[in-house]
Amino acid sequence: MNKPELLSPAGDFERLKIALLYGADAVYIGGNFNLRANADNFNLEEIRKGVSYAHERGKKVYVTVNIAMHNAEVLKIKDYLLKLDKIGPDAIIVSDPAIIKIARENTNLTIHLSTQASTLNKEAVNYWKQEGVKRIVLARECTYEDIKTIKESVDIELEVFIHGAMCASYSGRCVLSNYLTARDSNRGGCSQICRWDFELYDDKEPLKGDKPFTFCTKDLSLIKHIPDLINLGVDSLKIEGRMRSAYYIATIVKVYRTIIDEYWNNPDAYAYNLKYEQILRRVANRDSVPQFFNGIFDKRVQYYNGREEKTNQDFIGIVLDYDSQTGLAKIEQRNYFACGDEIEIFGPTDEMKFVITELYDEYMQPLEIVRHPKQVVYLKVPRAVFANYMVKKA
Repeated sequence: MNKPELLSPAGDFERLKIALLYGADAVYIGGNFNLRANADNFNLEEIRKGVSYAHERGKKVYVTVNIAMHNAEVLKIKDYLLKLDKIGPDAIIVSDPAIIKIARENTNLTIHLSTQASTLNKEAVNYWKQEGVKRIVLARECTYEDIKTIKESVDIELEVFIHGAMCASYSGRCVLSNYLTARDSNRGGCSQICRWDFELYDDKEPLKGDKPFTFCTKDLSLIKHIPDLINLGVDSLKIEGRMRSAYYIATIVKVYRTIIDEYWNNPDAYAYNLKYEQILRRVANRDSVPQFFNGIFDKRVQYYNGREEKTNQDFIGIVLDYDSQTGLAKIEQRNYFACGDEIEIFGPTDEMKFVITELYDEYMQPLEIVRHPKQVVYLKVPRAVFANYMVKKA
């Protein structure tokens, strides 16, 4: 049994660096023909830069090419795949069978099957293996028993989502976005209709409740089940969120990196730590549950009667630099903070809490409050910190 890969999203080069710094073994990014049309997708030169950066550090990059193609894309996809092949990512993530065929016939690219293919059973896994796929990103609707049966039946790499948003339908197969907003979920344009509030009718009679009706799902978190997934022999543990912030990526990756390492290094002494769950809950704005993994499919995994999504204001800055002579950290602000606030600075393997006593603007004039977006300030810290450390409210 091999130690599973921790796979992080990366919406741009900054988040790629953050993900790898905070413990991801690999990242997945979007270029052309992917399902995050509104993300800051990578052009070919940026993909080259990201692949080079990762490979220099012994890490991997997978490029999503998981759009459902129309005829217009068929005319362009071969040239794009040939260019990707020259760059040398570690795999492409695909859902359309035509892209698999074109890639196999014209390139040496390794092919992973996207979760958009909704692969839920061993026969489907075996079929895709025969088509030349090297790894299956299983449908997020798989249960523990589904994964166990597949792993025991077919010798192929399996990738499982462990954290992030869920689709109210089978992933990407909802047509409400297309119907109501002319934005196609299978072409990267999902407008998340499932998170809207709806009026309910019984025939023509309105049904009134205490809260608006929605069929929004709660988020996925398998934090309690990492040992189960490792023992099943799952090859890659995947975090959702290419449009998430650098702070979110750093926090989620660090927590799962710690849990994976703690269990892998000493499984007999491993104990679930509620602290990690609390950290994950604070960084998200929706409740998270194991979803389908433990066989619970009822109202406990949905928000049928309304929901409350709170914008997280914990993230207040990112470290740009540190001066060992003065003990001052150079910070780029993300949210309001002030002298007297108790804060926490954390890095991949380090964290410290303290009260702000000295704060200066970029001209080294004393400050009481930092309230301007992305304002650069200097902060007295108890000990050395490094670029890309995160600053948050304690």
